[in-house]
Amino acid sequence: MKENETMTDNANAAFEDTLIELSLGKILPVKKLNPTALTSQKFKQVISSIEEIGVIEPLVVYLKSGQYLLLDGHLRLEALKKLNHTKVTCLIAKDDEAFTYNRYISRKAPIQEHRMIKKMVDNGVSEEKIARTLNINVASIIQKRSLLDGICEEAIDLLKDKMAAQHVFLCLKKMKPTRQIECAMMMVDMNDFSNRYAQGLLAMSKDTELIVTKKKTIDISTSEKRAKMQEELEKLEREYKLIKDNRGQKNLTLQFTKKYINRLLDNDNITIFLKKNYADIYEEFHVIANMETLKNL
Repeated sequence: MKENETMTDNANAAFEDTLIELSLGKILPVKKLNPTALTSQKFKQVISSIEEIGVIEPLVVYLKSGQYLLLDGHLRLEALKKLNHTKVTCLIAKDDEAFTYNRYISRKAPIQEHRMIKKMVDNGVSEEKIARTLNINVASIIQKRSLLDGICEEAIDLLKDKMAAQHVFLCLKKMKPTRQIECAMMMVDMNDFSNRYAQGLLAMSKDTELIVTKKKTIDISTSEKRAKMQEELEKLEREYKLIKDNRGQKNLTLQFTKKYINRLLDNDNITIFLKKNYADIYEEFHVIANMETLKNL
């Protein structure tokens, strides 16, 4: 699966790299569906979707004792059986905690959704049929299909698995490629993909960084207020860049510090001395030495 990296580093570790086609008879559901689920409107939509455009999102399975346990896609599996399908494409999970994978795949990031729709259109499925299947209007399908028009590949790569608001991409389209990349990096580092933040980044962009002359994203009554806001936003951007530049060096220092503490605790004499005379320091060292991440330091 290569839609994003895939859906964060954790998801990369959670799934095998390749898809596999399995016979439906080899897939064992891990839960029993409520009978009402098979008469629900959602189930009817799943059947309609598969009839119209096939299975877009693969089932998630886990191989255990020669059987493939179904972690995600129970409605899709039942729909395939009802439609007399015999095989389906599956994603192989590396462990059997179903709730973990639901978190990764239950919602598609806008760029993933764009690629899904574009793939269907490229395969000859009409926008009207896609809209009918997904129960949304055609205008939304057209908007989603053209989501990335005018956005450079580097910015797309940065945001490919992020739940960015749709208006974020409208803001980026007003910027030149270098500014798009810079703003995408800031959104990733700040973990903020909201429309408001994107508008702020757009507002503090210089005219030379934009495709068109100054935008009217924020209503400012006087030129003095506009100039003051521009100054504040530029100051904020400079501070952000300074923090970002220093972060790498600080992380490196923390890594060396953690390794040094580990070396200290590997020495029995030092450990005994600390336990006897500085128990509180020993406990702190022990916590640091066993940390899997340094984010709490």
